[in-house]
Amino acid sequence: MQARMKNPAMIIPAAMQPIQGLMQAVQSQSVPEELLDLVHLRVSQINGCSFCVDSGLKKLRKTGVSDERIGLVSAWREAPYYTDAERAALQLAETVTRLADRADAVPDEIWDAATDHFDEQELATILLMIAVTNLFNRLNAPIRQIAGTW
Repeated sequence: MQARMKNPAMIIPAAMQPIQGLMQAVQSQSVPEELLDLVHLRVSQINGCSFCVDSGLKKLRKTGVSDERIGLVSAWREAPYYTDAERAALQLAETVTRLADRADAVPDEIWDAATDHFDEQELATILLMIAVTNLFNRLNAPIRQIAGTW
């Protein structure tokens, strides 16, 4: 397998700095890194971005997250390994990633479940992580960025 082209953010270097700055801003907030990493992995799975799924798996493993939590994130509804807060964040991540799938992009019950567990700053952090991950996925998947490369 070979990538179709270099990553667009590498071709237009002025784009890379703001993207990295946004990611650093997200990671500097009070939301647990593990939760953000699970959100990143789930969004990347939905979008079929092998590069981001691979990097997400490796990061979670490196930080000591159990194989059960990593391997079953795509089945979080049925798996006992996630807290209610994590479930709310994963549901929000799935819904925001699939905005076009319903007339009401983010139904009140999904939003309300998230607000039961997260304050406004935490929700902003999670939403930014979802958005940045979708950005990465939309850059990597079309060019077929090879998993494990960069």
